[in-house]
Amino acid sequence: MSYKTSNLFEGLVLPQSGVRVENRIVMAPMTTFSGNADGSVSEAELAYYKRRATGLGILVTACAYVIPHGKGFFGQIGAHSDEMIPSLSLLASTIKAEGAKAILQIYHGGRMCPVNEVPNGTIYSASAVAAEREGAPVPQAMTDLEILETIHAFGEATRRAIQAGFDGVEIHGANTYLLQQFFSPHSNRRTDSWGGDVYNRMAFPLAVVNEVKTAIDKHAKAPFIIGYRISPEEIENPGITIEDSLLLVEALAKKNLDYLHVSTMDFWGVSLRKPSDTKPRTLMIHEKVGHLLPIIGVGGIKSTEDANAVLEAGIPLVAIGRVLLMEPDWVRKIKENPESLQMELDLKQQHELVIPDVLWNALTSRPGWIPIKK
Repeated sequence: MSYKTSNLFEGLVLPQSGVRVENRIVMAPMTTFSGNADGSVSEAELAYYKRRATGLGILVTACAYVIPHGKGFFGQIGAHSDEMIPSLSLLASTIKAEGAKAILQIYHGGRMCPVNEVPNGTIYSASAVAAEREGAPVPQAMTDLEILETIHAFGEATRRAIQAGFDGVEIHGANTYLLQQFFSPHSNRRTDSWGGDVYNRMAFPLAVVNEVKTAIDKHAKAPFIIGYRISPEEIENPGITIEDSLLLVEALAKKNLDYLHVSTMDFWGVSLRKPSDTKPRTLMIHEKVGHLLPIIGVGGIKSTEDANAVLEAGIPLVAIGRVLLMEPDWVRKIKENPESLQMELDLKQQHELVIPDVLWNALTSRPGWIPIKK
């Protein structure tokens, strides 16, 4: 099975759902910090997504927490309660009205959750091991019951996404959050069936995938997309190695997913653990399982040339992120006039760029995160 193309605007039929996406361009999930206090989607977020959805094949939303103790940051949207369904419906319909497939990313923040955003200030992880960052609190190791409740919560969040009219969900197993924490030998020191060797450490993420698939089989009346996002390595010692991740993606590929989204800051970047190893991690994963399911490549892709280089490397889906903050008309412009692409954030254009205030303040106060027009 091959998904290779030389054309960003060539359609693609996803292998398990059978859903056809109109082109190979994906909006990567990006935090907006702009949800309402109860987890519902704000009007500012709806306008933000509407401004960027036109012309995309797929739009993956910012992550939505599946259970209250999984809320990972201020202003995050939730899929933790049926009360969120009307709000999620507005988000799905806003994206789909512009022609993109609407994918809700679902997740639990684990030990990365701020204590002031979760009930009783209690944070959870696979084990009572703090993240390696200044002031990181020690999480509470999840009990068997809490693990099972959280797995069930992913299924319930999927049901809500279906009822809200989304085209699919992306399970967030990357970026140091709970699913990755169970897979990591740094954060998972358990000695029961949820920890130990690499195969036991992948038990939790695979159980979440199974639960999501069960919810789709039970509730979806139309084809529904399921994807998974993974970070290939960790810098911690002990930490996830590319060898670990190749075993995980092999197991994930057997779960009949529609795609695998490989989260890297730089698509062409070297190993986090061994700088002398210069082979891009996404290409290694593609070589392992790319014949079984489509891979989404992401990281530093800004121009038409960047995107085409990813396609030429054999990766069939290309995700763009920060460039869509600066240039929401990216898809149209690469068709019509690539030279007109805006590659810096113009501080005079917040209104035209339709960026919510909280997100705007975050972007403009974090040096080096996004290029600022002088």
